[in-house]
Amino acid sequence: MKPTVLYRVAGAIAVVILFVIPLASSELGGLGPLVLSSYFMHLAITAFFYAILASSWSLLAGYAGQFSFGHMAFMAIGGYTSGLIGKFIRFTTAPSELCTDVPLIGNWWLVVLNIRRVGTIDESCLDMAKTETLPAGTLIVFPPVWASIAMGLVMGAVFGLLVGWLVLRLRSTYLALFTIGFSEILRASISAEIPITEGQSGLELVPLFPGGLLGFSSTSKIPPYYAMLLLFLVAMAMMTWLAGSRFGLFIRAIREDEEAAAALGVNIVRYKVLVFVITSTLAAAAGALQGHYIGIITPNTLIILQMSLVIAMAVIGGLENIYTASVGAIVITFVLELLRTNITIGPLHVDMTLWRLVFFGLLLMLTLRFQRNGLLYPILERISRGGVAAETVSIRAAPAEEEEESDEAYPPSGSGENATVEEEADGSHVETDR
Repeated sequence: MKPTVLYRVAGAIAVVILFVIPLASSELGGLGPLVLSSYFMHLAITAFFYAILASSWSLLAGYAGQFSFGHMAFMAIGGYTSGLIGKFIRFTTAPSELCTDVPLIGNWWLVVLNIRRVGTIDESCLDMAKTETLPAGTLIVFPPVWASIAMGLVMGAVFGLLVGWLVLRLRSTYLALFTIGFSEILRASISAEIPITEGQSGLELVPLFPGGLLGFSSTSKIPPYYAMLLLFLVAMAMMTWLAGSRFGLFIRAIREDEEAAAALGVNIVRYKVLVFVITSTLAAAAGALQGHYIGIITPNTLIILQMSLVIAMAVIGGLENIYTASVGAIVITFVLELLRTNITIGPLHVDMTLWRLVFFGLLLMLTLRFQRNGLLYPILERISRGGVAAETVSIRAAPAEEEEESDEAYPPSGSGENATVEEEADGSHVETDR
């Protein structure tokens, strides 16, 4: 079986398994002896979240060579945008007159709640308007969760466009430092604007499915599992198509030699900015969805440790392949959680909650030292090139054998029967053909 066909079959089987996993959850009674707890479902959702971040960062850094340390900033932009819309935006059928009212179609109004100041009474302008200015029977509608998530994607793309344009002339170390600075500025701003973002306390978000879905409650893990899985599959399909298209060819050319790519006619500005926009949009989508699933988002998601975790997942899996980066993220999410348990070896008692990150750091160091393409990518490469290599050897061996046979059948000129010895005028001898 050809490697391409093998990959497609393996991918299809993996997708089917991922869709079937919730059937074994404890909420649905399990599949025979296999019963997966709600905690396992939570880990699976978190693993898909990190897989989206790691694979999109792999497209940015591994394919395009843009080593950005601000990927988690775009994730936070998506989550905070969606959360702030749910906190400050309402739709009403009459103007509140106490909030910021924007007329819409018909008798509908978009109401922006006024920002509360520290030390004031915790009462929004709309709550006061209910008793003072709004007529009886006025409808007050919260923005749909999916519309808020969509706006998070838009803001992620906008900031990706801005940052991508600003870092056009920056490379390697300077690009990394710029994106670290951008992430830290965003974290400090979120922490300082307590009336808007709630600061270090974190911004609460409405549940992903506030009223439940298809008989499942709002706290069920199954609908969020399928939502995150769907986003993961869509992201992987889009990145696979991009990596195999002219877009992928051009960004790899820019990574290898920017000047040479420009000389060949590649629009450097367009593709460097575009790859930032695409990857930042995917990160924002993952952040918005994860924020609504968890129910809260804090500035701690922007600390360098979180960004380092995503980078390590991509590097250990295989930086230059989006599939190995995503699988690495999924595997590491579960392994780090398994290492939370304590290990007892005779009289020795090891608290792995403290040592698991040390183990993870050592694994990353060994990977960078001995397997720079990651732990999974060489396996994938060997499988994909195994049949091709054998076929190539056989093809190259055939002409070599034919050439040897022709050499035996037709001896080189100046040797054998056709050679004679002629005496030069000076007495020397030379061989010539008859």
